Amino acid sequence: MDGELSALRDALYAEGREHDAPLADRLLRRRNMTPAAAALVATLIRVQGGTAVLEIGASNGYAALWFAEAVRDTGGRLTTVDVDAARVAEARRNLERGGLAGYAEVRHGDGGAVLEQTPAGSLDLVVLDAERPAYPGYLPALRRSLRPHGVIAVDNAVSHRDQVRPFEQLLRATGEFAVEVHEVGDGVLTAVR
Repeated sequence: MDGELSALRDALYAEGREHDAPLADRLLRRRNMTPAAAALVATLIRVQGGTAVLEIGASNGYAALWFAEAVRDTGGRLTTVDVDAARVAEARRNLERGGLAGYAEVRHGDGGAVLEQTPAGSLDLVVLDAERPAYPGYLPALRRSLRPHGVIAVDNAVSHRDQVRPFEQLLRATGEFAVEVHEVGDGVLTAVR
């Protein structure tokens, strides 16, 4: 791994934790994935050879640095989306700082709307790290847009189990996903088609 990229990620993660600590309003927090969770998802991208990855919930681009590095290695591209224009600008800056802007498109908008517009069978992996109550509504578009053997990765599957469980139950009920919850970081649910 590139030492400068690693140092940037370490600095962004530390800065994010410091930024979030005094904020009671979770919507004002960056709520970055933990390094272990981001590394797990990046490993999934590499193992899968994923070339089309969508992240819903860009925040400041911390996790996107992990995912863009992975798609660089697989010859792919990351699209990351956030509803907050300031966070979109920050994510773009951080991807530029990390030398990975050429492997990622940062979009301002609603992740669910972007997912709805995604062509059928076009995604290898989708990362959900946004407003958890919205995830069940994403399921039809996820089923349509994921390729065979596609992966859904959901952050906060342990730390916010009560909010992720309804989506997990829907995934299991389809019978088309192998679903596991990994106790890595704040917990990562994976659903492999």
